Amino acid sequence: MKPVVIFDVWGDYAHFRRFYTTTSPLTFPIPPRTALCGLIGAIIGLEKDNNEYLRYLSANSGADIGLRLLSPVKKMLIAENLIHTKEAKGPGMNLITSRTQINYEFLKNPRYRIYFHHDDEDIHLQLRENLSHHRSVYTPCLGLSENIANFSFGGEFMAKPETSTDHVPIHSVLPTEKVLDADFEIAGEYFSIKVPFELDTDRIVKKYGNILFERWCKPIKAKLRCHYWRIEDRDENIVFIE
Repeated sequence: MKPVVIFDVWGDYAHFRRFYTTTSPLTFPIPPRTALCGLIGAIIGLEKDNNEYLRYLSANSGADIGLRLLSPVKKMLIAENLIHTKEAKGPGMNLITSRTQINYEFLKNPRYRIYFHHDDEDIHLQLRENLSHHRSVYTPCLGLSENIANFSFGGEFMAKPETSTDHVPIHSVLPTEKVLDADFEIAGEYFSIKVPFELDTDRIVKKYGNILFERWCKPIKAKLRCHYWRIEDRDENIVFIE
């Protein structure tokens, strides 16, 4: 068993840019693990400029992170005016007159539940302490700096590893490599998407993976190749992204 810190995060908009888009930025439908590392790092104060948070929150460093959808995946396009900063002459961005309008794809009213455990007790306790006092060192955001996020502490609970040969309802998103079989006969909208799992300190993707989720936040009944974690006193079954 291990202690797991649980907290909810939400905002008006979110944008987790897909790595292969250029002039029309599209968003992943869910935050990749790398984005969750950045969010957690902001709350506990790990530096972003030197990518300190990537060293301390990678799966290899002992960080376990799980994600659950709490609101349906909804997208919308918003036109944004981008200025040509290379034309700046002296101080004052207001002097730049050349602009380009780009359509950005955003997630509307996103809300997520995050499950976190770290083998480093200091990092684990720091997150729990900051969440319990609704305190963050840096401003938490959902992908882009203008997408400011709010959060609430759900508590700390013990998670117990369980195994089963039957289909089990999993409330978190699921790495497909851990799924032996999924019951898609249950009404829902199921998606699988390739997302980055891990970045190195040069922000180069070291690992990709596919994530399975149900758009309307329903649990997925699945047979797993590995154990899952049952959150005691909450009736939630989760699988960590790693």
